[in-house]
Amino acid sequence: MLPGFHPDPSCIFVREWNDTFFCASSSFNAFPGIPVHASKDLQNWKLIGNVLNREEQLPTLADTNSSTSGIWAPTIRYSNGTFWLVTTLVFDDTRPDNDSTRWDNILFNSTNPYDPASWSIATHFPFFGYDTSPFWDTDGQAYIVGSHFYRVYPGLELAPIDLSTGELLEDWQIIWNGAAGAEAPEGPHLYYHPDESNATATTTHDDGGGCYYLLVAEGGTGYGHRVDMARSRALLGPYDGDPADPELTAANTTNYFQTVGHADVFQDASDNWWGVALSTRGGPASDTHPMGRETVLTAVSWDIANNNSTQGSFPIWTPITGEESVWALPPVDKYIPCGLGPWIDEGDDFNFPPGSDLPPHFTYYRFPNASSFAVSPDAGHANTLRLLPSSSNLTGLDGTSALGGQTFVGRRQQDTLFTYRATLVEYAPTEVGEEAGVTAFLTQDHHLDLGVVVSPSLSSSSSANESSTGDAEPVLQLRYRGISAVAVPAPVVTPLPDAWLGKPLVFEIKAPNETHFAFSVGLACEDGDGDEEELQTIVYVPNNALSYGFTGTFLGIYATSNGGNGTTAAYFSDWRYLPQGQIRDY
Repeated sequence: MLPGFHPDPSCIFVREWNDTFFCASSSFNAFPGIPVHASKDLQNWKLIGNVLNREEQLPTLADTNSSTSGIWAPTIRYSNGTFWLVTTLVFDDTRPDNDSTRWDNILFNSTNPYDPASWSIATHFPFFGYDTSPFWDTDGQAYIVGSHFYRVYPGLELAPIDLSTGELLEDWQIIWNGAAGAEAPEGPHLYYHPDESNATATTTHDDGGGCYYLLVAEGGTGYGHRVDMARSRALLGPYDGDPADPELTAANTTNYFQTVGHADVFQDASDNWWGVALSTRGGPASDTHPMGRETVLTAVSWDIANNNSTQGSFPIWTPITGEESVWALPPVDKYIPCGLGPWIDEGDDFNFPPGSDLPPHFTYYRFPNASSFAVSPDAGHANTLRLLPSSSNLTGLDGTSALGGQTFVGRRQQDTLFTYRATLVEYAPTEVGEEAGVTAFLTQDHHLDLGVVVSPSLSSSSSANESSTGDAEPVLQLRYRGISAVAVPAPVVTPLPDAWLGKPLVFEIKAPNETHFAFSVGLACEDGDGDEEELQTIVYVPNNALSYGFTGTFLGIYATSNGGNGTTAAYFSDWRYLPQGQIRDY
């Protein structure tokens, strides 16, 4: 449904907003963060904005060090005219497990999700855990449910809250410990359904009224990932797990879609139930899933009123197979009245015209230095994006704790097969270590780069983490290099041909198949239309180098001095992303 890096989905259907579906997903260290997509038909999804779009909303995003830290598991809900987004900001994952400062649980609200400025600054509330989610009981009281597994035993906890202030009205109480034999609970959501055969019954006690349903993902976020559910007549329990748990999983299967879990459920205008979950593609034997954890959609049967159980029914999820075939999808309706972002299946064709802004799907790694980016900065550089180099490169100098400020901007890889290009229109560096080019970027310790770099001699080049110094005459070189938890091709360094000096260069990253990236470069056409004359492929790299962790690959451009003294600007234009195919099965 949302291909590419869109994990931990949470979705709602809002009749008051023109029968529209809204979905939020995790963003980890990416900024802008917490993308929100909207749809009228569950088939065409448009990015309408990002909840976290201004640094003052959550300044501490700049303090997250780990590549797996940042924004985890947002839950989007709508109540009485207000949209609420509850999530967890996670700090360095090397902190002690008993250190409650690892998690900062926060909430945002908005009365208009199409207007990024309407999202509030973060309101903080105390919870020793993560993946918090709001719930309103039948009397209107708001609660928060959250997960933890770092105490003596895993647990799902609940507390009433004043959402306007973040003040807890009572202490946290454990309401369920998860399914027997499962572990690492995450992404809990509470739902309430009345018993339609006994609609007059009260609903907050064990007296024949409706049921509370607690949905949770367990088993870790790898191949054992699963979706479980429990229910209770009373909000505080006891909760009884579904004997058929897991509700949804791909564990112990050969399905192309694996790691299925972290789910949410909602209804459409015809009262059909749907579920969303995260998943990775490629099957259990594959190590190639560079788009990371994506959002998948499936039909859910939940006929509570006609179930013969006095406790109501549990939902039945249709397995994730890559093709929806149960409920009739809503009629195609590709009309979203607002929102500046693209449709999920669109490509890019940007020339950065004067007076324009970067589109909302362009993304940085943590907060950017705004002065490092300028669209059409002057008449002599119209239709370009100027990058001023950051001292830190994409690895962050020490390779483990890359703080923000790197001069990098990218967009998600959202197709199995694609071609991404950007033209380096003007770049005249002279200081050793200066570098600009394109990157396939997953995290600070997983990225593949191809660029122009100033080196001290033809026989050596800057290291990955520091600039070289010496008396040799600086020279311009083309250089590919990569960093990953798995083996990557050795750096490829070649002199920049004399015929290319001072001329626009087209850089390309292409996925010609399911398993590799091709990195290429060549002269731009003389007519300046951004097309290449003839690209030379520098290296093919297995994309398992970027098939790691919680996030997904970005394709973008960068400029750095690699810790040196360089300040030369790099001017890019003709930014293009061409979708060329989704693979959904073997």
